[in-house]
Amino acid sequence: MNKEEQKQIVEQLTENTIFCTKEVLTSDEAARYMGISKSYLYKLTMRRQVSHFKPMGKMCYFNRIELEQWLQQNRVSTNSEISQKAQAYCMQKGGAL
Repeated sequence: MNKEEQKQIVEQLTENTIFCTKEVLTSDEAARYMGISKSYLYKLTMRRQVSHFKPMGKMCYFNRIELEQWLQQNRVSTNSEISQKAQAYCMQKGGAL
């Protein structure tokens, strides 16, 4: 590995570390963080489906923690969890008869 490759690796690690610890993200950073296109993020902000901040009225900023919470909405249960809930429901209803 030559010096240029090492330098690129160090720069990328530094960028990723800052990116993951930064609390407020720009639109570009938020889209990359969420793994979506910038145009889709724009649609989400226009529909007011994802919270954002516009301190100067034009540029959007995003709270990383709020984005994580938004991404974790509408959790889909596993088959095992559904089965456990069904069993618990049946046991509860069976005991009430």
